[in-house]
Amino acid sequence: MEAQTKSRDFKHIVRVGGTDLEGKKQLLYALCQIKGISYLMSNAICSIAGIDRTKLAGELSEAEVEKLDDIIRNPQNYEIPGWLKNRRFDYETGQNMHLFGPDVKFTEQSDIKRLKKIKSYKGFRHSKGLPVRGQRTKSNFRKNKGKSMGVQRKKTGKKR
Repeated sequence: MEAQTKSRDFKHIVRVGGTDLEGKKQLLYALCQIKGISYLMSNAICSIAGIDRTKLAGELSEAEVEKLDDIIRNPQNYEIPGWLKNRRFDYETGQNMHLFGPDVKFTEQSDIKRLKKIKSYKGFRHSKGLPVRGQRTKSNFRKNKGKSMGVQRKKTGKKR
């Protein structure tokens, strides 16, 4: 592997999708460093771009990096199935989208704010800091309940 990293055009850091990727990692795993891109999505991106998944990210040419960047930014232009996208049936547009980078966190926060604003059950649970998806709370989620005292002993003092 050392011989591969010694070539002239090897880059230790590759910028794809607004994220710095490690050049020593295989492309399939390096793309997973981008927030919002899973292992399956990374596999689909490599297949569409026609790039070997086991190729090191630092060995990519400029044309390959641009191709990957275009696929990540515009997945609707390529034949990526809808079930692979991370934002199916968007609330505002009603379309299947794939978010990545800071858009993932921003969209998640805006969805939670919307749920709180319309005072839905899920929004109420979010605002109280309780689990949203129906988990039991008797023994779990203790950290969200605040300071707990446990069992206290009775004070034994003289009565006046």
